[in-house]
Amino acid sequence: MEKSNFGLYQNYGCFINGKWVTSSDQKVKEVSSPTTGELIGLIPVATESDLQAALESAQKGFNAWRGVSPWERSRILRKTADLLRERNSEYATLMSTETGKPIAQAEGEWRDAADQFEWYAEETKRIYGQSIEARLPEIRMGVRLEPVGVVAAFSAWNFPALLPARKLAAALAAGCSVILKPAGEAPGSGMAIIQTLMDAGLPINVVNLVTGESKKISGYLIASPIVKKVTLTGSTAVGREILQLAANGIKKVSMELGGHAPVIIFEDADIAEAAEMCARFKFRNCGQVCASPSRFYVHVSHYQKFCDIFSAYAKELVVGNGLNPEVGMGPMINARGLSHVQDLITDALDKGAKLLAGGSAPTGFSKGNFISPTVLSDVPDTARVMIDEPFGPIAPIASFTDFNEVIERANSTPYGLAAYLFTRSLKTAALASEQIEAGMVGINELAIASAEMPFGGVKHSGMGREGGAFGIRDYLEPKFIKTRLV
Repeated sequence: MEKSNFGLYQNYGCFINGKWVTSSDQKVKEVSSPTTGELIGLIPVATESDLQAALESAQKGFNAWRGVSPWERSRILRKTADLLRERNSEYATLMSTETGKPIAQAEGEWRDAADQFEWYAEETKRIYGQSIEARLPEIRMGVRLEPVGVVAAFSAWNFPALLPARKLAAALAAGCSVILKPAGEAPGSGMAIIQTLMDAGLPINVVNLVTGESKKISGYLIASPIVKKVTLTGSTAVGREILQLAANGIKKVSMELGGHAPVIIFEDADIAEAAEMCARFKFRNCGQVCASPSRFYVHVSHYQKFCDIFSAYAKELVVGNGLNPEVGMGPMINARGLSHVQDLITDALDKGAKLLAGGSAPTGFSKGNFISPTVLSDVPDTARVMIDEPFGPIAPIASFTDFNEVIERANSTPYGLAAYLFTRSLKTAALASEQIEAGMVGINELAIASAEMPFGGVKHSGMGREGGAFGIRDYLEPKFIKTRLV
């Protein structure tokens, strides 16, 4: 097959058997800029024969890679981290072009992606089994941790480098091979990581990448007996579909799904600091962050001050093309997400909320998926924005008076990814963090994701963890061995 892609992805395509290739029938899919709406590239639409070739390649890769020493795996992963850091500027421009993400945030994401490979370069040398003392002197017992096998990894577009990096680094450190399906809206960063892994010396067949029709790809890969593990970052709705597919083959699954993180600002908090921090994190990546602070409960004694500071920040934030270094917030990734946010704003206003900032597209933007940073106050709990994941730059703020009341409201959604608390009281912090239903809790802190921390949620926000020492466990299977000395 000859590669004949267009535009931003001209050096990439599907990656199968160690080569960038087009689909076997030459069918392609368009990728458009969320900033201008214009075509920026074409990617292959993988056929079933392409997917089968990727599966067979991954099986070969696993058979070889599982036998590579941890020290050699570590060397390759560390080299990958070094190369990603060297290529930060180039790759950040690619990411910003296809997602609209502000260039400074794109550069930060690539640093975080490199950190994942550095962390797991160290963890691969520390996959410890267990020795168990036996009841009888002639018995020896132990547990050996072995790589689960070929992994099908499905990633999302909102963090198109970090999310694949979390999956690839941990899986490769464990000794697994991976077939990566990046999001169709922003596949370039995943492609860049694959190329970087190969440049770092990863053996052929250990990683493969396919693009095209998501449902067709997931259905085919997960149905194959070659795939032993499935990992997904995506919406809760997609998670249900993937889980059902995996259940048919009894596949090992980990998934990080939607979130609707409550933020509780208690009476004794530093209100000015909390409001500024919340506003800054809320509009990062245009609010398209699964762990984004997304519904704010502020003690009634400081409610007005919090709203004033938050809305002032939103009004000053520069919206535009992410490639412009002065821009603080870019567009939403697609028109569907933009329409969802607009519907949530309308619903909240209809139910009595007050518009403090934003609410519509900024002046001068006739193209792209732009909307101004939006702040709503006096939002009732019955408004959809307090129930449905907004996944956009909309901040609903409500007041509270009682500890038990606000904890109940914070736990009222089916999501349980992240939650945030602001308080100076150790007692309040301890009790609230224990009673909040979330996989991650930040206390006076919103930056809760880094390579050394376990990232994941409970309830409808998923299962398993990525990052940290816990992250590698989902790619390993314990094997118990009992020996009688004869």
